[in-house]
Amino acid sequence: MLLKDLIQLTKPRLLLLNVVASLAGFWVASKWHIHWGLLIWMLIGTTLTIASACVINNYWDRELDKKMDRTSDRPLPAGRMTPLFVLTYGIVLGILGVGILFVLVNPPAGWLGLLGWAVYVFVYTMWLKRTSTWNTSIGGISGAMPPVIGYVAVTNEVDIGAWLLFAFLFLWQPAHFWSLAIRKVEEYRAAGFPMLPVVKGINRTKLQMIPYVVLLIPAGILFYVYDYVGIIFLVVSTIFSIAWSIHTLGGRKAANTDKWAKTNFMYSINYLMLILVIMIVDTSGLY
Repeated sequence: MLLKDLIQLTKPRLLLLNVVASLAGFWVASKWHIHWGLLIWMLIGTTLTIASACVINNYWDRELDKKMDRTSDRPLPAGRMTPLFVLTYGIVLGILGVGILFVLVNPPAGWLGLLGWAVYVFVYTMWLKRTSTWNTSIGGISGAMPPVIGYVAVTNEVDIGAWLLFAFLFLWQPAHFWSLAIRKVEEYRAAGFPMLPVVKGINRTKLQMIPYVVLLIPAGILFYVYDYVGIIFLVVSTIFSIAWSIHTLGGRKAANTDKWAKTNFMYSINYLMLILVIMIVDTSGLY
């Protein structure tokens, strides 16, 4: 049970997506000329850094998590762990993760890891999540950092490829999280989180998703234009980005909002995993 709770505190499903994103960034920069030792240390450092932020998020949200069915069985609100233990666990993970990035990868990767961690912990968790509907958009800075860390681990600098990776993950996040927020709007309202559908309403949230999803289309095209990926990625990303855009646009007229939001949420997860895998497989260096 202890091991299960330790893993649960790191939000393993979210962690997995972010680790795959960091792998994709590393692969795009490497163009199939892989430095395996560097890759392993980057993955370990990134994983521990993200896990640390998630654990501290659990620590900080422990009282509010009691008010939501979705989070009430987490280790802290359920009383299976003490706050001090969880906070210590999170800090240790963070020191190890950021330390590995700085020492065994390179300083730019370390600074980016530290930046992503700080935005998630201080800006998102401690401030915006409790005060503003901008929590998801600005908090997305941290969620967009893993592929950039992977990329910079190879290049040792932030160039156009890093910015494209950042943009892609940044644009993906709002529709993903707002779809969940629409389904759980009353739970967020009861817990006191000012999520967009709670404050501005569901229709406004559906409308605000649209530009983020639509902009994924040119973002994917630019990866091809700048010769980071091949034609397979261009075709797949364009088709699936258009499909997601159509579904998101259809949300405003959806007869069953809950069903639409659930589908949009599940599509977002599968979309990202597919795009990241194709990005790895079809980097331009393959040809």
